[in-house]
Amino acid sequence: MKTETIVTSTNPSRIVGDNKKKLFAEEDIGKLHVIKSNDTVGRKYLMCVAAASVAEGTTYPLDLTKTRLQLQGEKAGGENGKYRGMLRTALGVIKEEGFFSLWRGMLPALYRHAIYTGFRMCAYEEIRNRLDRIDAQGHHTGFPLWKKVLAGMMAGGFGQFFASPTDLVKTQIQMEGKRRLLGHEPRVHGMMDALKNILRESGVRGLWRGCWPNVQRAALVNLGDLSTYDSVKRAILDNTKLKDNSLTHCLSSACAGLVGA
Repeated sequence: MKTETIVTSTNPSRIVGDNKKKLFAEEDIGKLHVIKSNDTVGRKYLMCVAAASVAEGTTYPLDLTKTRLQLQGEKAGGENGKYRGMLRTALGVIKEEGFFSLWRGMLPALYRHAIYTGFRMCAYEEIRNRLDRIDAQGHHTGFPLWKKVLAGMMAGGFGQFFASPTDLVKTQIQMEGKRRLLGHEPRVHGMMDALKNILRESGVRGLWRGCWPNVQRAALVNLGDLSTYDSVKRAILDNTKLKDNSLTHCLSSACAGLVGA
């Protein structure tokens, strides 16, 4: 009686080929957010903060000139002010206080983004990924618009609440422009000085003084901002031939910015 021995040999090249096919298949469904590569929460947080810091550093002179014009309007009471127009305001600040004065108070603004932007983006994405569901056809069914709205409001509101102390310090530093217009001596000399003054005068709770209007505003802004970005991006990926690339991000961001404004 003969016993047949069946020898199965594995071909290493075939295994490698199968693994490559599997990896390519994973890349194909990557835009559906089913598989996460190395994008941990910490890495996403750092990327969000870095992007927001670059944007803040670029646009901060516009914020400062806007604040100076608003403070001048409060002081002038309808009379002709010292500055007229954003460009003339910026040139006046450069001439009288120096070029780098356009970035006065930017450090607390960067700290604000490190808390506010990093938290709201990561929180919203984590909420979305945990609630999102995909059916057999690859369609997203578990994260409708009303859930996106609630997630955006929660992420934006909590992010602004945590970042309120830095917002208050930034506003106090920018308020020194009004005192200069009135000819008074500045009350604060930098971020740490402003923080110490708040703690000395009002205690820890004073860091959140007047935070609720900003929290409500942030919740409403993110209601339109994050939910619009997510919805527009999903619609582009599902209904066009565009892939999840820079062009798709720019189009979605432009729509979200218009709604958030």
